[in-house]
Amino acid sequence: MAAVDPVELTADLVRCASVTPADEGALDILHDLLSDAGFDCAWADRGGIRNLFARWGAAGHAKTFGFNGHTDVVPLGDAADWSMPPFGAEVKDGVMYGRGTTDMKSGVAAFAAAAVDFVRDTPPDGAIILAITGDEEGDAVDGTRALLDHMDSHQERMSVCLVGEPTCPETMGDMMKIGRRGSMSTWIKVTGKQGHSAYPHRAINPLTALVRLLDRLASRELDQGSEFFDPSTLAVVTVDTGNPATNVIPAMAAATVNIRFNDLHSSTSLSEWIADEITKIETEFGVKTELKTKVSGESFITPPGPLSDLVIASVKAETGVTPQLSTTGGTSDARFVKSHCPVVEFGLVGQSMHQVDEHVEVAHIKQLKSIYTRILIDYFA
Repeated sequence: MAAVDPVELTADLVRCASVTPADEGALDILHDLLSDAGFDCAWADRGGIRNLFARWGAAGHAKTFGFNGHTDVVPLGDAADWSMPPFGAEVKDGVMYGRGTTDMKSGVAAFAAAAVDFVRDTPPDGAIILAITGDEEGDAVDGTRALLDHMDSHQERMSVCLVGEPTCPETMGDMMKIGRRGSMSTWIKVTGKQGHSAYPHRAINPLTALVRLLDRLASRELDQGSEFFDPSTLAVVTVDTGNPATNVIPAMAAATVNIRFNDLHSSTSLSEWIADEITKIETEFGVKTELKTKVSGESFITPPGPLSDLVIASVKAETGVTPQLSTTGGTSDARFVKSHCPVVEFGLVGQSMHQVDEHVEVAHIKQLKSIYTRILIDYFA
């Protein structure tokens, strides 16, 4: 039987306009491919989101390698800005264009192709699980979380997992992720007393209080980094008051801050710090505040060891490049998998992800399949 072409599979997936949370047939393509190769497939749909679970080998095997990825993509932006059809998967000068070519339909195609060919050619003494979601670019509430819940309820378990997100900043093979920073956003609403700007003593200016608060938050050095993480950061991302007048002190002002934090903090410790600062501002300025926080994920680390060594060796063998171990970047679904089993991330060069004219080198898709295949061979050796 012919080997699965990861380039053709990537093109088939890209032609599905699966802008999150839509699927548009992408997971059906993978379901049919994996089912035909002897994988036991099940749908783990939840909240209107499609999620595919596929396992080759016995359930509950002590040696089970897992892959995780997603087929949903971010919106196009202005389609008129694209020089190539955003869902055309057209190839020009060895480069495939289309939304999801980099993030991350090529990664899913590469590990699906590698897994199918591997079990056909050299059936391992163990199991392989593919957990593929249609909800990573959105709220991610009913995606990989739903897959992990499905696995728990059916006594399915991955021993280790590789997430196929694009991880390389410049050159194929130059970086892998062994953890991620935590991420949280806090919405702050400050209420004072409206008044005439010529008589500020008769008003309570919420903007003055809010600006003082934001300065204190943004000026504090959270830390200087840790063994595996860069320093934590806090960014003020918006300030709003909705005041069109120049002679009126508004009654309300609001702001949002986003914090990316390392393993020296937790969302709880940071929330307590912000609450303490808000209490001081209320006392100093006589304002009232409302606070809302959303935690996208806590920081985590998979310490260097057998799993990262396996990936490093495979990447170096196929590319000649030794990947740097990193925890940089935003969040990924590895933040959910880390509570299930050891997890690392490795994938393509991600320079064009989420951009207009997103694209991937065709040669890199083939190379990524080779890397994933070598990882499977060495894991089950």
